[in-house]
Amino acid sequence: MKYPIYLNALRAFEASARHQSFSAAAAELNVTPAAVGQQVRGLEEWLGAPLFSRSSSGNARLVPTDTAQKALPDIRAGFDRLATGLGLLREGSTSGVLTVTVSPAFAAKWLLPRIEAFQSAYPETDLRLDTNLKALDFLANGIDVGVRYGAGAWPGLTAVKLMEEEIYPVCSAGYLAHHGAMHDPSALVGHTLIHDLSMQNHPGFQTWRSWLDAAGFSGVDSERGLQINNSAAVLQAAVDGHGVALGRSVMVRDDLASGRLVRLFKTVSCASPLAYYVVSRPECASLPRIAAFRDWLLSEAAAMTTAR
Repeated sequence: MKYPIYLNALRAFEASARHQSFSAAAAELNVTPAAVGQQVRGLEEWLGAPLFSRSSSGNARLVPTDTAQKALPDIRAGFDRLATGLGLLREGSTSGVLTVTVSPAFAAKWLLPRIEAFQSAYPETDLRLDTNLKALDFLANGIDVGVRYGAGAWPGLTAVKLMEEEIYPVCSAGYLAHHGAMHDPSALVGHTLIHDLSMQNHPGFQTWRSWLDAAGFSGVDSERGLQINNSAAVLQAAVDGHGVALGRSVMVRDDLASGRLVRLFKTVSCASPLAYYVVSRPECASLPRIAAFRDWLLSEAAAMTTAR
C-alpha cells in the first residue's frame, strides 16, 4: 500500500503532541501556529480521524487521542531513523564536520597537542570538539566519535581500546628541590596530596587511598589535601608546585618529557584497571570520516607506546 508523503504534517503533529500546544510547536519548527494547525488538520482529514481531543477553551492544552498516543512512539522512532539515515548520507566521505566528544583534560593534555597532525593529513575534515565530563548521548547530541575513559562497555556504542595507562605520583622539580628527595611512598607523610575528583565515583578510578593500598603503604594518611574536579587542573596544580598528584601516564607524558613534572618512586607503579577507548555508534563505525579519525588516534597511540 502506498502512502502520500506527510513528513511536515507528521512533524507538526509530533511536536504539537510533545508540547501540547500549536504555539510551542510552531516556535520549535520556526513556522506560525496557524501553519502547524493547518498541517495537523490536513493530516486528520487524510486519516479520517481526529488526533487531539479538543476543548472549547482556547487555552486548553492539546491532548492526543488514545489512538494518536499509541502511534507517537513509532512516529518518533521513525524520525530518529530518518535522522540517522541522513547522517549516514552526510558522513559518507572524509569531508565536512566531524564532531568529537572528549573530556576537557584529555583534550588539553593529549589530543590538542597532536591534533595538527590529523588536520594536515585530512585538511578536508573540520573538527568540532565537544569537551564534556558527562557521557553524552551520541544520537541526541549529534556526536560522531569520541574517546572515553573506562572499562570499555557503553550501551549503544562500539568501543576500540586506544591506550592503557599506569598510575604514579608526580610533582614539580621545584617542589622536590624545596622539600627534599622522597625515596618511597612513606615519605609522602606531611606533604600536600592533590586529589582528582573528576571520576571519584567511577568504579576502578584510582584515588590516593587505593593507590597507596595497592603499593603497600596503607599507613599514609590520604584524606587531606587539595581537591580538584578536573584532571588537567590537577596536573597544573602539581606543575605550579602546590603538592604531589597522582599522574596518569597518558596525561602526564608531555609534562614529564618537558621537565614540568617529575615522576616519583620509579620502581612503584600501579596499572589502571581503566583504559581509553575510541567509541562510536555501531552503524557509523565504518564511515570514512570516523574510520579515518579512529585510525589516526590508534596510530598516534601506537607511536607513543613505541617511543617509550
